[in-house]
Amino acid sequence: MKLSQKFYVSDSSIHGKGLFAKIQFKKGSFLGTFKGPEVSSNGSHVLWVQRGKTWTGRRGHNVLRYINHSKRPRAAFDGFELYVVADIRAHDEITIDYGEEF
Repeated sequence: MKLSQKFYVSDSSIHGKGLFAKIQFKKGSFLGTFKGPEVSSNGSHVLWVQRGKTWTGRRGHNVLRYINHSKRPRAAFDGFELYVVADIRAHDEITIDYGEEF
C-alpha cells in the first residue's frame, strides 16, 4: 500500500504540520520507510539512525518527515523503517519519541 493511501498531512496540535493515519493500524504493523538522501549535518526533517558506532542522517523526502515528537509515541523507527508501537485509529496523529537529547 502506498504511503498516500495510509497517511495525510495536516495541522498538528503538537507542532506545525503532523502526519495522520487515514486508516487503522495494529501494534507491530509496518508503516513505511523514511526515504531521502543521506546528509552529514542536522536540519529540518533529518532523521538520525545509529548503526554500531556510526550515525547516519537522512533528510526526509516523503510524508514520514512530518512525524512529530511525543513522550507517548504511537510508532518507532527500527533503522529507517517505521513500525506501530501502540494501536492507531484513523485520524490519530502518528508520533515517535525523539529521545532524551530532544
